[in-house]
Amino acid sequence: MEPVTDDEFGRAYDWRLLKWVWSYVRPYRTLFFLSIILMPLNSVFALAQPYVFKLTIDIFLAKSTTPRPRWLSPIVTHLHGHGLLLMGSVYLALLIGEVTTFYGQFYLTMMVAQYSLSDLRLAAFRHVERLPMAFFDRTPVGRLVSRMTTDIDAINEMFSAGSLTLFIDLLTLAGIIMIMFALNPRLAAWALCGVPPLLAVINFFRVRMRIVFRDIRERLAALNAYLSEALSGMSVIQLFAHERESRNQFQRLNDENRQAQRISNIYDACLYSTVEALSSMTVAIVLWIGGGEVLHRTLSLGTLVAFIFYAQLFFNPLREVSSKYTTLQSALAAIERLQELMATPITITSPPHPKRTRRGAGSIVFEHVSFEYRKGEPVLQDISFKVAAGQNVAIVGPTGAGKSTIIKLLNRFYDVTSGRILVDGVDVREWELKRLRRSIGLVLQDVFLFAESIFDNVRLSRLDLDEAAVLDALKRARALPFVEQLPEGLYEQIHERGANLSAGQRQLLSFARALAYDPRILVMDEATSSVDSETERLIQLALRELLTGRTSLIIAHRLSTIERADRILVLSKGVLRESGTHEELLRRRGLYRRLFELQYAPAETAREVVD
Repeated sequence: MEPVTDDEFGRAYDWRLLKWVWSYVRPYRTLFFLSIILMPLNSVFALAQPYVFKLTIDIFLAKSTTPRPRWLSPIVTHLHGHGLLLMGSVYLALLIGEVTTFYGQFYLTMMVAQYSLSDLRLAAFRHVERLPMAFFDRTPVGRLVSRMTTDIDAINEMFSAGSLTLFIDLLTLAGIIMIMFALNPRLAAWALCGVPPLLAVINFFRVRMRIVFRDIRERLAALNAYLSEALSGMSVIQLFAHERESRNQFQRLNDENRQAQRISNIYDACLYSTVEALSSMTVAIVLWIGGGEVLHRTLSLGTLVAFIFYAQLFFNPLREVSSKYTTLQSALAAIERLQELMATPITITSPPHPKRTRRGAGSIVFEHVSFEYRKGEPVLQDISFKVAAGQNVAIVGPTGAGKSTIIKLLNRFYDVTSGRILVDGVDVREWELKRLRRSIGLVLQDVFLFAESIFDNVRLSRLDLDEAAVLDALKRARALPFVEQLPEGLYEQIHERGANLSAGQRQLLSFARALAYDPRILVMDEATSSVDSETERLIQLALRELLTGRTSLIIAHRLSTIERADRILVLSKGVLRESGTHEELLRRRGLYRRLFELQYAPAETAREVVD
């Protein structure tokens, strides 16, 4: 069995990519096939026009002895010498037919493109929504934006440029060749002498252009990723006078993208200019050979003119094939990236048959839980603890101890490496994912607010909540007074990431959001730091309302906020070191006491504790 060549593999791979895109076009295949039917009609109208020129010149202008076609003689006789008017009308009808079929074909193709690519963009977004947090940890946001914007735009350009009509172009070329050989085989052979070198040139650039377009997509994605990061962190860039270094980094990425685009332009220009040069050479050959035959009266003038038109028409599809091929290669590179995104496995999913659990009291159990973000680098090691329903448990420890990881595992942002986590006696991996996350309210220190109204941010997907329910949640979260002072009140539009609100106001809105969802379990990254005293007092009042009657698991940064916790868990390097009440842990004089003294002891004493 002979080995498969890279070229054969590339063609097969291209067809697989186009077949993947076809899965999104298939729902609109009726419109698509209707546009395909109009394409050969458009070619027929275009190819008939030079033949009309030939007849007009030979019969009515040059008075050649060439016999008239059978269909033309009775019409000319009936018109009593108005043959030129007839040929002009026929030519006009062919032009109108060409324009009409082209418009219909282009309109239907673009309509199919917009519908199918809209479906593709939506499918990509839905897929991204279901991807695990581990994917977002390693994938810059700018790359994802590129996948769903510029890459899909490249596929849209493939439709608008008619790249999927290459087969019709090949049929048009075949029709031109048949007509030329029917008119004059010898002259047709001379007219086609430039085709072999042209095919060699097209094949030469084909593989190289595919590599270049893949590189362009990579460079553009890197550029978008850095741009997204830089714009999001512009305040930090300006605060630390990092503008020049940031600009240099952007310039480097921009130059790399420009270099890739430059190579693409060189290839495109070389291919286009080669087609143009061979087209001009072919016309010159036809004039030289055909002109001699006209002078020797072995070829009619009309046939020579028709040959010139057909030679130009022959290279028009080839010229378009080169440009369409360029667009097609760009689109295939984009499709390849999109397919890779859509093929990313969704590792965190609901089980096929989730356990039906009633609304429980909200107990939590960690049984010998270990977890690794990267293999061989444990973050949590054999963690076991229980949180009874309605109990308030706090988690403390140095930075990097694994506190936030516990929250992520409880919500199934990640799955445990070993052990298991039970909520109301059921392993979280056996819960329906949506129901699990609806049962666990998550309040983070870094509050994320969407660029929508306060009303929409509080209720989110709880579309059943009316204005009264949202106002009640805001009131209980102590957020209603500042909301009522806003110009639009409840319907005030929040700027990107809540930029028009203070940190404390954003935190109060996150509490209102949790109250509106009314979860049985509340997991939160305690966030009374970096706010003024009055806002901290409001947050503490809101916390009391939020924690009442709920199981709560709180990551504590300021130990003064957890002194009343039912139990405190002390983590260090992924291991549960201590567990008990505030007074019990202080009496043990262990890690918790050292953390407490570091936070509240005078600076000189704190240095001694560290030493």
